[in-house]
Amino acid sequence: MLQPIAWLALAAIHLLPALAFFRPGTLTSLYRIANDNPLFLLMHHRAALFLAVFVSCLWAAFDPGARKVAGVVTAISMLSFLVLYWRAGSPSALRQIALVDCAGLPFLAIALYGAFFASITD
Repeated sequence: MLQPIAWLALAAIHLLPALAFFRPGTLTSLYRIANDNPLFLLMHHRAALFLAVFVSCLWAAFDPGARKVAGVVTAISMLSFLVLYWRAGSPSALRQIALVDCAGLPFLAIALYGAFFASITD
């Protein structure tokens, strides 16, 4: 039962940024980027990538065969942001995103452990 819960928590973390793919106006509220800014297109594409992470986590919650790939994808997404955030001097404008990713790290650890190192009972 622990594995599906961890995967659903990871999916929830990625839900809001994923929804920005369908509601681009969300990008302005989440990241303070106006739709006439050239970076808006890049952030809209980033939302599509978050949608892929969301779907992979949701899939992994119900299909143990998807957990290794979903774990790698989710770990790359979360850990790369946290490393880049830290290397950039922890900008305060991105602190909330970093805190959410940090809060998700225990769920990521459980998910990765279950996917790669143990057969935790579903």
